[in-house]
Amino acid sequence: MTQAQSLVSIRPVHGRETTALQVLSLLLISLIVGSMFGIWRGYDPATFSPTTFVEVHQGAVHGLNILLPAMALVCILTVVALAWLGRGMPQSLWLYIAAAVAMVAAGMITHFGNQPINAVIMTWGSVPPDGWQMIRDTWWNWHLARLAAGIAGELLLIAAIFTHRG
Repeated sequence: MTQAQSLVSIRPVHGRETTALQVLSLLLISLIVGSMFGIWRGYDPATFSPTTFVEVHQGAVHGLNILLPAMALVCILTVVALAWLGRGMPQSLWLYIAAAVAMVAAGMITHFGNQPINAVIMTWGSVPPDGWQMIRDTWWNWHLARLAAGIAGELLLIAAIFTHRG
């Protein structure tokens, strides 16, 4: 066996399915985290008038409240599949698992932190009720927490894929 053949034989084998799952998971998490980042950078609700806050928030909920969680679920499932495919490579396996855990954390924050507040805000008319700023600020804090979890998940996924690919 030549040295080149020896090097090829110790590299992990990548099938089309693995590569497709890696591309899909990276695409999905990039879209999701990019959306969260865009909201953080371009949607500071503390700078909006009460009416603008309600209109913008309700519009965002209409457009994203089903789409992003659905994309996140598919992403988590692809990362779990990648962990299964990487089970013979402990470092990749644990990075995939950590990425999935971070993504699940972002999803739990969304489900139990942001979405209940979204449901309340969706009942508001164009003028929010007294004390609305506290609700707005609580939503924002949950958003920052899920953004941090999402970024961690994306970084861990990238590391897992680089490790998996050798």
